[in-house]
Amino acid sequence: MAVRRETVPRLRRLKDFDIGNRTLLSEAVPYLGMVRAPSVATAARAREAEFSVATYNVHRWTGLTGGTKFEPERAISVIAEVDADVIALQEALRPFASPDPLERIAEELRLHVAFVVTRVHKYGELGNAILSRWPITSVFSLDLSFGRLERRSAIATEFHGGSGSITIVATHLALVDGSRNRQVRLLLGHPRIQGSVILLGDVNAWRNCKATKALGRELPAEHHNLAWPPSFPSARPLLALDRVYARGAKVLDIHAHATVAARRASDHLPVVARIGLPAPKP
Repeated sequence: MAVRRETVPRLRRLKDFDIGNRTLLSEAVPYLGMVRAPSVATAARAREAEFSVATYNVHRWTGLTGGTKFEPERAISVIAEVDADVIALQEALRPFASPDPLERIAEELRLHVAFVVTRVHKYGELGNAILSRWPITSVFSLDLSFGRLERRSAIATEFHGGSGSITIVATHLALVDGSRNRQVRLLLGHPRIQGSVILLGDVNAWRNCKATKALGRELPAEHHNLAWPPSFPSARPLLALDRVYARGAKVLDIHAHATVAARRASDHLPVVARIGLPAPKP
């Protein structure tokens, strides 16, 4: 059912007396903004050898056209549709003056949530999140900013299971080729991002570049650069900005989640992949 324009709430700025607090937060980014479990947990579920992941740029919960319209229920319904074991969100906004959509997701979908703040936006904290069916026991943030004009970060979470441990990284890379290449080199060389790794995110690359070549060498995903499912703009996808890379694991299937709801909930479509882990060595 369409949302009537007059009933859509608007994002509101911080009041003047809170500007000092916003400045202090801005000087600390990136920082771990939240790690929480749902208040009513689902039955314990072991991580399996095959599982699903997704990456989704939610466009600050402002729908297809952006602006100050605050419509988190659209993206939340799409996240429920995708029903992935792990989903990475980019441009997730925790508003200062409205209920937090990430907390709502944790409660309604009974998912564990971790969130890293990349930038303190005028309407709230903006960054990357990882949602998971499995409990989050290890999480850390990485600063991927090269200059103050384009703040970027990544969040990494490690999971353990019968097939060994796996690190899942969620990020939103730079628009500029040079910065994006430096970000990829930092990620690939990080001492805590080793072994089996799944990298999820909006890589902001619509053609082959140094960054995507490096990702393809280090985290091969059975797809050449032109075979990724297009995900942007969501109304008529042309560019494959949202990707899933894997090392020590295999991308068995990948597709854009192109439902009617997804085409209206954000300017990006979610990209969903099925991941297979090798059998543990005896």
